[in-house]
Parts: sequence; structure tokens; C-alpha cells
Amino acid sequence: MPLTSAMNNGASSSRAANSHGNGIYTHDDDADELDLILGDDPPHKRTAGNGEDEDNDTTLLRDDPLQPDFSPPLTFKRKRTQPSLLPSPARLITSLFHTPAFTSRTSHDLPRPPPATSMPTHLNLKPLPSNPRDTDADDNAQPSRDWNAEGPGRRVGYANLTAIDWIFEYTKERQRQRALRARTLQSPLPLLGYVQRLLDASQVWVVLILTGLAVGVLAAGIDVATDWLGDVKYGFCSSGVDGGRFYLGRNACCLGYDEGVQCRGWRRWGAVVGVGEGVGQWVVEGAVYLGLAVTFALLAAVLVKEYAIYAKHSGIPELKTVLGGFVIRRFLGVWTLITKSLGLILAVASGMWLGKEGPLVHVACCCANLFTKLFPSINNNEARKREVLSAAAASGISVAFGSPIGGVLFSLEQLSYYFPDKTMWQSFVCAMTAAMVLQAFDPFRSGKLVLYQVTYSSSWHGFELVPFVILGILGGIYGGLFIKANMKVARWRKSTARLPGPVAQVVIVACLTALVNYPNRYMRSQNSDLVSNLFAECSRLLDDQFGLCKNGADSSGNIVLLMVAAMLSFCLAAITFGLQIPAGIILPSMAIGALTGRATGIIMEMWQHNHPKFIAFHSCEPDIPCITPGTYAIIGAAAALAGVTRMTVSIVVIMFELTGALTYVLPIMIAVMISKWVGDAFSRRGIYESWIHFNEYPFLDNSEETTPIPDIPAAQIMTRIEDLVVLTAAGHTIASLSSILESHPYRGFPVVSDPRDAILLGYISRAELAYTLYAATQPPRSLPPETEAYFAHQPLADPRTTLDLRPWMDQTPLTLPSRCRMHLAVTYFQKLGLRYVLFVDRGVLQGLLTKKDVWYVLNGAEETRRTSGMAGGGVRGGMADAGGMQTGMAREAGEGESAGLLRAVGLADEAEMVSPVVDRGSIL
Repeated sequence: MPLTSAMNNGASSSRAANSHGNGIYTHDDDADELDLILGDDPPHKRTAGNGEDEDNDTTLLRDDPLQPDFSPPLTFKRKRTQPSLLPSPARLITSLFHTPAFTSRTSHDLPRPPPATSMPTHLNLKPLPSNPRDTDADDNAQPSRDWNAEGPGRRVGYANLTAIDWIFEYTKERQRQRALRARTLQSPLPLLGYVQRLLDASQVWVVLILTGLAVGVLAAGIDVATDWLGDVKYGFCSSGVDGGRFYLGRNACCLGYDEGVQCRGWRRWGAVVGVGEGVGQWVVEGAVYLGLAVTFALLAAVLVKEYAIYAKHSGIPELKTVLGGFVIRRFLGVWTLITKSLGLILAVASGMWLGKEGPLVHVACCCANLFTKLFPSINNNEARKREVLSAAAASGISVAFGSPIGGVLFSLEQLSYYFPDKTMWQSFVCAMTAAMVLQAFDPFRSGKLVLYQVTYSSSWHGFELVPFVILGILGGIYGGLFIKANMKVARWRKSTARLPGPVAQVVIVACLTALVNYPNRYMRSQNSDLVSNLFAECSRLLDDQFGLCKNGADSSGNIVLLMVAAMLSFCLAAITFGLQIPAGIILPSMAIGALTGRATGIIMEMWQHNHPKFIAFHSCEPDIPCITPGTYAIIGAAAALAGVTRMTVSIVVIMFELTGALTYVLPIMIAVMISKWVGDAFSRRGIYESWIHFNEYPFLDNSEETTPIPDIPAAQIMTRIEDLVVLTAAGHTIASLSSILESHPYRGFPVVSDPRDAILLGYISRAELAYTLYAATQPPRSLPPETEAYFAHQPLADPRTTLDLRPWMDQTPLTLPSRCRMHLAVTYFQKLGLRYVLFVDRGVLQGLLTKKDVWYVLNGAEETRRTSGMAGGGVRGGMADAGGMQTGMAREAGEGESAGLLRAVGLADEAEMVSPVVDRGSIL
């Protein structure tokens, strides 16, 4: 039978590979349990050669390093040396906040195997520090135990494009906290111990406050730079008039003037060239607008391509996947942060139909990931790190909309996979800090956090619920059609081989956008300026740049222009979102909805003005404006945003914080509710979930309504034992296990007693097995390749000349009966964040199911592969059961995983790409 590989960190093994196992081992539960670390006891070292001549069974069992009846209890934790105070800030902070470390070995701690065929060349293991003190090894420790044993689970850093072990990470943190409390109770100075615990608890808050400060500063800088570059397309501020400076934008240059036409310091490019009013000036200014727009877009695309490929798009689909437990290296690195910030400024300034709100969330998470490096207790625990990232994401929305509470709800509703109560409070503090810093900088010199923050002096009337409902329906239709159009464009780009490169595509779309935008006064300006004017109330608007407050025949012309702008913007946004530049979809969706809403508001205003005696308008007071078109723009923007993202509560709160009018919460809620219902009629997935599905990220949504679970037995989906590569308890050598690693690039191997009984003993991941084999063959042990290796207690084995692999094996993997329903298995993966589940019947291994298997089943990726011509063949093939159901349909070799997962978006070779700076100490 053909071997079927497992895609997700968990994977495979076959009885065919069990030729190395030649003995029968009787499983002993007591001998195979590994004690968790309960204190800070010194390492217990024991060898077989102890000078005692005891031949009874008690002596043999005492030679078992995992026998739990030792007194004192055995611990494999190596004695750590006290860190010295070095000039490095990280070392200084570590020394101040030092706590007992129960951290897993990360990838930069691993020895690099030689390129020879004795070890797999694709393990990407990195060398150990040359300084013995850096290894935290006890000089008197037994050489074979050069590792930390923290209970069952992973001890080697997670590989790229794999899932984390949530249960192990939280267990590791509980053990660390337990040891810290024990040290406090045993300390001769209890007060010092309590201070140390206080400092340890404050690490998260230090990271979040630093993140809030950094995000506020970056957001202010991005706002100012974007505003200036966007205005440069139209003109510049003259240095000789009214104290102006070239680096000032139009609003800052004309500060103090009620109308822009009165500003003398702002010089348009037509006046600079010397062309008079008329067609000549329009052509000259259009040429400058086109040239600068294309130049800005080109620079943004080149930055992303050359320095950080992960800086493209909004980053929210990838963030959702990372927060769900997936590892994407360099996605939150330093160069991604720099490239995302600079590229976002250039992309928004180009005038393309994209926004900076979504990318600001990515920027905020990059800042948080950077600050977590200061504290190893957070940086080395992937579960805690994701809690910090969930809290930091709120600060991105906080500075994007000036909405701290909306940012917290956005992180809870849209981004976070696991959001405990403490994370909500942490999100609140981080979002508040970022908003305070942005308010202190006041980038727009208006006292507003964002340019389109408005207030309304009038309330709404009951008859307006009808147009509000219509706007909700239009918002849902827009969202459904936009997602379908955007996905069609993305699939067309993916399947068409003759298209130009990513940078050329950006230049073409930028040129097309500039040519379409410039003739229409509503599309020509920046999206934030457009939304600000659409939201504005005419009675409070001093400078009507777009002529929105005109009456009579001009209002009819405005309606036509607004609707044309909305339709053209829809098309441009659909082809722009997905290009290789930083781009968000939140503000463009708001702008399109605001254009439609403002047009609807003008229609209602004209109707009420021309027919004041109509029965619906009896509630209007005479001589007082009855209808405010700006409120319709708010409702339309909220409806369009809900239709695209399928968010509800967070949108209502964001819009409320933008307007500050509690009276408009009910209309916004109605429009958002109807928009989501209509959008769900098109598809259950929002725009971010659609991109996750398109990129084939292994993200399991907790919501069952977006991912309906088939009512079938799990046995129809799992990879059966006949198609697995399993390891037996004994009968292996270092050479034979190395050969298995070379022959089968799977992410892990179940361990059974022997080929006939197949009693499950545990599971060992590829990373642990590869590291252990290589470390055993290096000094000081230098075991030969023919050394015996085993996964079960061998009473007669000499620990000095054999290799015991039990400490590296997960001896308590989560299991389910093979007859259980698919719903139960999926619930395990969703609620516990598992990477794999083993199926056993009365202790006998039946099969294996991985997280990516479940993802493919729930999202129909096999059908997508079949229709696109990519299914079948090679390692992607599956075994069909009698009912025709594909078993192991998501199986794929470990090496092919990254290619299959990310080749569609051009990230297959990202692991091989080298940025000028690499975050070597970071999983992310």
C-alpha cells in the first residue's frame, strides 16, 4: 500500500517500517510514567554500574530512570547557572526578573547536523553555544541527559509552519509558577521571594504598556507621513508664506483658514509650472498625480518583495492563524515591522483603494512580539505569547479608529482563538495606552484621534428606519459580492501563468486606479478625507471641499457622482486587496458604504424638502433640518463593513465611539444585523476567513455555523494504521532510526509495543527524535551508529552504552476510540488546540488524525484540489475505504507541507529567504 504522510506536526508511521522491531515487550504502565517537576530538587543521577551486586527484580527496576518509586523523586531538570549582569539590556532585564525557567529547548539551542547522509539534511538544526555555561548544563551530569525533561511533550523548538502544543505550553507554565512559589516558601528572605513573584507577574503588563506606547508613536508617525505624502500629489506648502514649511501637509499648512481656497501658503502643481486655470492645469496636475501615485505604489511593492514578504496584505488572516496556534516564522519579526510601516505609508499615499486599519493590527502585534523577547518566561512559552498578541491586537484598532473599547471587542470577536478573562483586561490596558499616546501627539492638530471622528447635533426619526434597513440590505449585498469578486480575482491571479510579476501587477493597478480616481472628485482624495467629509454634518462643515451640502439641481448631480464613485470603488478595491503591498479592506469598505449612505441621505433630504406634508414626515419640526445625510453615511459604512467582515458588536461600538452619539446605536445595530444576515446568505465566511481558506491555512474556527461538521465516524477520515509508519518499542539502533528519518519526512511517529499487538505506548515527534539521535552521536557520549535504542524499559540495558528515548516520547497522548463521531474529534481539536489525536481500541492503535486533516475535511480543500487539477499523485494520494470516503485525504510529506500550504501566495520559499536581519531567537 502507498504510504500516506501527515501534514500537521503529527504524523505518520507504517508497520512496513517495523522490520527493526524484533522483540515483544509487555507494557508496564508504572514504568512508563514520567513525573512532572514539582520542585527545584537537584538532578538525580544514576548509572547501572553502581558497584552493588544485586540480581533481584527490585534492583533491575531501580535501574529504570523513569521508575516513579524513587526516593527522592527523579527530576531531569539540569541545574542552571546564575546569569551574569552583562551590558545587554535583555540580560539585565532577565537578571532582574529571573525566575526558574521551565522552558522548552528552542531551535537556536539545537546542534546542526552534518550535511552527510547520516542525518536528514532538512532538519535545519542550529549549533549549540560553544560556551558550556550557555548550555545550563551541570558539569557532573550524566552526558546522556543533556536535556530538560518537563513532563510528556515537546522539548525542541517548533518547526516553521507547524502547530503548537497548547496543553504542553500551559502545563509548562503551571510548573514554572509552582516552582516559583516553592522557592518563595523555602527562601530565607520571604519578602524577597514575594518581590520576585510580583516582578514575574508584572512582565506581561510591562510588555503591554511598552506595546501601547510604541503603537501610539508609530500610528502618529504613519498618520502624519501618509497625510503629507498624500497631499504632495496635489501640491506643496510654500516656505515663504505664513510661516509654512515644505514638510507640512495641506491641513497643517492652511491651519487657521476657514476655507481651503483662501490659503495662500499651499501651492498647487499647476501654479508652480505656470499653467493657468483650465484644461492645461487639469492635465498637468493629473500627470503629477499619476506619476507620484505609481511611484509610491512601486516603492511599497519593492520594499515588500525585497525585505519582508510577510508585510503584504492586511496580515489579519495570518494573525488569526497564528493566534490559533500555528507557527509562521518572521511573520512578526523586526524587518516585517519596519517594512509594514514604511510600505503602509507609501501604499496609502498612492491613493489606491486600500486602508491602514487592518495592517495597524499587524504592526501592533509585531511590536508586542519584539518586546516579549525581553522576558524569556513569555518569549519561550508559545501559549502565553499568543495571549499577549491577542491583547496587543486591540491597540492596533484603538489607534486606527480612535476606539479603545472597539479594539478590545475586535480582538475578541474577530482575531483571538483563545481569549480568557485576563486577556480582556490586558487588551483594555494596551488599547487605552495606545489611544492616550496618539491623543498626546494629536497628529491631525484637531484634538481628534482619527480624521473622520464626528459628532451630530440632531437625532433620528422613526420613519428613517426604512432607509436604514435598506442600507443594511445593500451592505450585505455589497459584502457578499465583494468577497466573491475578490476571491475570483485571487484565483485568476493564481491560475494564470502569463501574468506579470507581483511588482508589475502593483504598478498596473496603481496606474489604473490613478486614471480612474482623478476625474472623480470623490475618488481623487484620500479615503480618510473622503470618509471625514461624508460623515460630516452640513451645519458644522466650514469647508465643503466636495460640494456635498449644495441644494437643488446640484444635489441630483451629487447623487449620480456618489453612486458612480461607489461602483468604481467596488471594482478597484476588489482587484487591489490581495496585491503584494500592505493593504487593509476596512476603510475602503467604510468609504464605499458611506458613499452609498450619503447618496441615500441626500435622496431622503430632497424628498422631505419637496414633500413636507407627506405622512411619514409629520414628526419633522418646521424650519429645522429634519434629515442629516451624514448619519446615513455612518449607517452605510457600518453596514458595508459588517457585510465584508461579518463582525457585529465591535462594529457597533467602533461607530458609536466615532460619533459619540448614543442615540444612533440602535439604527447602527439594526443595519449591522441585517447586513450580516444578507451577507451570510451569500457565504458564511467573511473576507478574512475566505483568505484563510484560499491560502489553506490550518485554522479551525470555533463557530460551528461557519464550519459545519459532517456527521460521520472519525474512522472514515483518520489515517489507518496500515497506512502509518509506526515505531516499535525495541529492536532499533541509532542508524536504523536515522534511516527512517531520512526515508520518511513525517512530523512524528506513534510508538507501539510490537507489530503484532500494536499496543500504543506513546508518540514521538520528528524534532525530538532527530535531536536526540544527533546529540547522542556527538561528544561527550559519541555513541556509535549501531547503538541500541529503545522506547520501553529494558531491565538489562546498560544506560552508558544504549540510548533511552522515553524521556523524549509523549507517553500520554490524547486518544479516542475509533468508533467516535467526527463531531467529538473536531471538538477536541477546537477546544484543546490539539495537533494530533490517536485512535485506539482497548489500547490497540487504530489510526491517527491531525489538525490539518480536520481542516481539509471541514473546508472541502480536497474538492478544491480536485477541481483545480492539483489532487492525486505523490504523497497527496489517499486510501479509499469501501464507502468511497477518502481516508487520510490531507496527508502530505513534511517537506511538502510548506509548499502545499503557501505556494499559492508565493510564500513557499520563505523559509529559504534571508532578510537583512533575522530574528533567530523567536518562534515568530
